[in-house]
Formats: sequence, C-alpha cells, structure tokens
Amino acid sequence: MAVTVVVGVDNVTTVKFPPTLVDFEGWTQKKKILVILAHPDDPEFFCGAMISRWAAIGHEIHYCLLTTGQKGSQDVNQSLEEISAIRMKEQRMAAEALGVKGVEFLDYIDGEVVPDLDMRKKIVRIIRKYSPQIVLTSDPQNYFPTDNRINHPDHRAAGQAVIDAVFPAAGNALFFPDLFMKEHLDPVNIDELWISATVQPNLVVDMTDYFEAKISGIVCHRSQIGIHIGEFEKYMRARFVNEPTTGKFFYPEKFKRIAFK
Repeated sequence: MAVTVVVGVDNVTTVKFPPTLVDFEGWTQKKKILVILAHPDDPEFFCGAMISRWAAIGHEIHYCLLTTGQKGSQDVNQSLEEISAIRMKEQRMAAEALGVKGVEFLDYIDGEVVPDLDMRKKIVRIIRKYSPQIVLTSDPQNYFPTDNRINHPDHRAAGQAVIDAVFPAAGNALFFPDLFMKEHLDPVNIDELWISATVQPNLVVDMTDYFEAKISGIVCHRSQIGIHIGEFEKYMRARFVNEPTTGKFFYPEKFKRIAFK
C-alpha cells in the first residue's frame, strides 16, 4: 500500500470490528440517524466509513441532500436535468451499498445554497419528520481544508443551515408554528449533532477496517470520480495517516461531536 501523506494525529479513537452496538459512542440502543448535507457523494466522501459501520450495527440511517448535484459536470452539452438524474441515481446506489435506509432530495440548486430562513424551515420540517436522535452535517467554519484547497461554499452553507435548524428551531413549536399547527410535526430535540468534514475535530476515529466499505459507496458516483477505479482507490489510500505513538498507518474520519444529552 503506497502512502504519500504522513500526518501526526493525537487522541485517536479505535472501533470494534466486526461492529457491535456498544462501542466508543456509549450508545446502548439503536439510533435513528439523519445525515443532512449539500450534494450527492458528500456523505460517502465525508464519512462513508462511519456510515457503513453504523448501518452494519443496525442503526437506521436516512440521507437528506439539499441539492441534486446539478452542476457536478463541466460538460456544457449536458443539461442540469440530465446531470441531476445521473447524480440522484448514483446517490441512491451508494446509499444502498452502505446500508442506508432512504434518500431524500430538497429542491436547491448546486452552487446556490444559501442558509436563509426558508432553508432553515425546510430542514426543521425534515428533522421533525424523521425525529432522529442523531443529526450529522458539515462544518460551516471549514473554509480551507488543506493548504491547496478551498471548501465548496455549499458545504459550509449546508452546515450553517442545519446547525441553525437543530437549535433552537427544531425543538420549539413557536418556530415555524405552521409546521406544528397545520402539518402536525411535533418539536424534536436531538441527542447529538455530529459535524463531518471538519478542521476542528474533537473526535478522530480509526476507520481502517471500514475503508473498503467507504470505497464501495464512493465508486457508485462514477460521474464524479473521472478515473479508473483502481487509480481512484490508490488516491484514497494516499489519505492514510500515521499515528505517532504507535507508528501505525490508518484511515481517519474526523468529527466534532456535540452531545446535548
């Protein structure tokens, strides 16, 4: 295995393999987990290993993606509708590969995600609809993931909208009262918020044993990979890092975990 990236990482959490319900999370019951991100392929790239692990344990996972990835191509001969259809199909295949129960898309345009009140209301509706204990989204403060890359503005905007929906709006019937009075969606206070694709993690998890499952989800997004699958897997393996105390190379997924209960 060729590893071209070596980064010292402290406080690495290990997980059991095969997966078991009782692990580092401290959960003793199966959870309903709602993943809310901007585009098709974001769940798999950001945290596909953890998602596959959660699904294998038996947690019920749903995706809500704010866009259908309509601009995920540079082919000017493809319409936004054509790109959208391809990417929705790919996302459903990836979700199935990882064991996700369902995928829902909102009606926002790729590249035009703005965290306004209308978006907040739609996300509150989704949270109340699914009534999850766990919500996972992206980091609104992650502008520069590396020294040579700028984070997509939709990733940041999605994270901001979800965080604002989680608290205080989702749990208070006085926010968007028609959701309660007319749509009969009761307020929901989640137990935990997980922030993926973050540069300020409080949780770094060794997901090496679930790396292949992550790859199986990502390669469903063939329109986005653009290279031979073998080359792509080599590219992903270059993201393995070094744990300084053991010298072990491993694949990390990083999160900011906020536990309200």
